[in-house]
Amino acid sequence: MSRDVRRARVRRATSESEVDLDLTLDGTGHTDIDTGVPFFDHMLSQIGRHGGFDLIVRTQGDLAIDDHHTIEDTSLALGQAVREALGDKSGIRRFGDATVPLDEALACAVVDLSGRPYLVHTEPVLPPSIGTYDTSLTRHILESFTATAQCTLHLRVLAGRNAHHIVEAQFKALARALREAVSADPRIVGIPSTKGAL
Repeated sequence: MSRDVRRARVRRATSESEVDLDLTLDGTGHTDIDTGVPFFDHMLSQIGRHGGFDLIVRTQGDLAIDDHHTIEDTSLALGQAVREALGDKSGIRRFGDATVPLDEALACAVVDLSGRPYLVHTEPVLPPSIGTYDTSLTRHILESFTATAQCTLHLRVLAGRNAHHIVEAQFKALARALREAVSADPRIVGIPSTKGAL
């Protein structure tokens, strides 16, 4: 694997939002995030901290309407940044999995940086909101991320009662699974696929 810094900066501008996102995969877990949606900022911080990624995000969206566009466009930008920072994926582990507890909640994430976007997501029925955060958006975050990261993600909540814990455990599990999947495997030479490309 190249020793170059695996970093990507993504700027995404639509009539609904403007996103400026900077991701370094081989970081220290430093995050500086402001999307205008505090709970989402907290979840993105979990991705950076527990993934070992440096992540800076500035999003300005049409929050006067609702949080949907801001969250969607930021998630699309994050997936794109992961894909771009990985380059041709030479020498990476490709697969990663993690099962993470948060008090009574337990979430399991399995990632394949396959080049094929696919999401399987199961979680219990949650209250409609955590603060101002619409809990139905968690799945949409994951859908948006997998679409542009071009990865397969299975994410399942195995236990939990508290909505905050259930959502946060999912982001921590995703972060730890990504950390493993993007890491270098010294036994891999070239692209980790019999197809020769991911």
